[in-house]
Amino acid sequence: MSRIWGRPAVLVAVTALLMLVAGFAVGWVAGGSTPGDDSVEAGFARDMQTHHQQAIDMAMYEWQNGSDPALVSIAYDIATSQSAEVGMYRSWLREWGVRMSTGEQMSWAGGEHEHDAEATGLMPGMATDEELAEFKTLTGTEADIRFVELMIPHHIGGVDMAKLVLDRSDDERVVDAAQRTISIQQGEIENLQSHLDRILSDSGE
Repeated sequence: MSRIWGRPAVLVAVTALLMLVAGFAVGWVAGGSTPGDDSVEAGFARDMQTHHQQAIDMAMYEWQNGSDPALVSIAYDIATSQSAEVGMYRSWLREWGVRMSTGEQMSWAGGEHEHDAEATGLMPGMATDEELAEFKTLTGTEADIRFVELMIPHHIGGVDMAKLVLDRSDDERVVDAAQRTISIQQGEIENLQSHLDRILSDSGE
């Protein structure tokens, strides 16, 4: 990896640019009715941008503090790709003329999913504040291992949310984004697990 990409300010600038570009590039107008403020589509977009933001935060920490080249590279990919998707979700919300945030996590999914979020304050797979704080005390191999341990359930939660919206929406863009999330994050889960197994094997754990 080029040394220029090893500077935190550069990655921050790149991710911000991707969010802006995605907002315009993916913000084309789809046919059909516009989702409303209380729609499944708006709720999904709000929650996914929040969910993605935690993944970006964890990935940027790993990118700066991890030691395994493969995992540092994966972290960079997660930070940049999910920043672009955050920009996409925000562009949808602006286009639809709905609120960017409501504080009502998972209400679009209904029933038990909304109650779970209300009980824990967390969406599926998200790390707690305590887990994040502990992760950010680690460096090197310890950071590598904890990054994977946190990111795998985070991705599983993201996949679960995408599957929920597929059952509840026929909006072309939302369906396409959900299907891509499932495909990409399932692949990353397998990749992360293989690297974790390798690191643990090398360390004799």
